[in-house]
Amino acid sequence: MLDVVLVSDPKPAASAAQFDSFEAAFEAGYVPLVRALTVMCGDRETAADCVQEAFVKAYTRWRKISKYDQPLAWVRRVAINKMHDHTRKRVRGNRAIARLGADDPVFNPDPVAYELGAVLSGLPQQQRVAATLFYVEDLSVAEIAETMGLSSGAVKYHLHAARDRLRLSLAPFAEDCG
Repeated sequence: MLDVVLVSDPKPAASAAQFDSFEAAFEAGYVPLVRALTVMCGDRETAADCVQEAFVKAYTRWRKISKYDQPLAWVRRVAINKMHDHTRKRVRGNRAIARLGADDPVFNPDPVAYELGAVLSGLPQQQRVAATLFYVEDLSVAEIAETMGLSSGAVKYHLHAARDRLRLSLAPFAEDCG
């Protein structure tokens, strides 16, 4: 008789059953979400603010959100939306500063995230978000599709296009190393 061994997914999806409370969900999701958003926007402070705002929103709706299959996916989506809102406000603010002829505001990004962000900043926003969620957050294509509100095929396209662009922009560095 053969014993069947089921190999479980090495990274099981965080489900509501894994969280006994909001606090447990916060502890499991806060640091990874801040790390991912820092890479997406290049500023740890902004990333932390967006994630905190998303968790505040989740806390006020926890009775409903805790019943979702993946409550952290909801928090991630809200945090990314908050980041987009912040980016739009910053762009409008910079335009207003330019119109008024004032100096640029001071920007002190996290050095590591800034370097990675500088490389990723050459990518269109959809490609940058998809690549960050895939490589930093370690999400599956299906999870990224749900988070971004796209089809799996669109996510695969954005990942492929991001890899191609990054390969071209990083080629000079690869030649220096090898």
